[in-house]
Amino acid sequence: MNTNEKLFLRKSAPEKSARMVETIYGCKWSLTVYQLLANNINRPGEMVKSVEGLSTKVLNQCLKKNIEFGILNKINYPEIPPRVEYQVTEFGQKFMRILDDIEKLQHEIDA
Repeated sequence: MNTNEKLFLRKSAPEKSARMVETIYGCKWSLTVYQLLANNINRPGEMVKSVEGLSTKVLNQCLKKNIEFGILNKINYPEIPPRVEYQVTEFGQKFMRILDDIEKLQHEIDA
């Protein structure tokens, strides 16, 4: 082999981001939650009331995953009764643009 030749190493998928996309698409409610947040529905009780079939337990699991990935922030207000709201992080906005691109790609495949 010539010393000027370059060897390429096997390229693999980015582990964390691939797992994140898989987890979010695997949760059938995440995309719905993003839609709710885009429509200024950011309180858990409001979210559950706005979507038929969405339970508080499943919503909380979905929100927790999104917070762990840094897609959403949880805001706790020091009030009585307690008030909690969710918002999309700056990273979450970037991530959602990627999801939009994936959806556009799917439309191209389907066409």
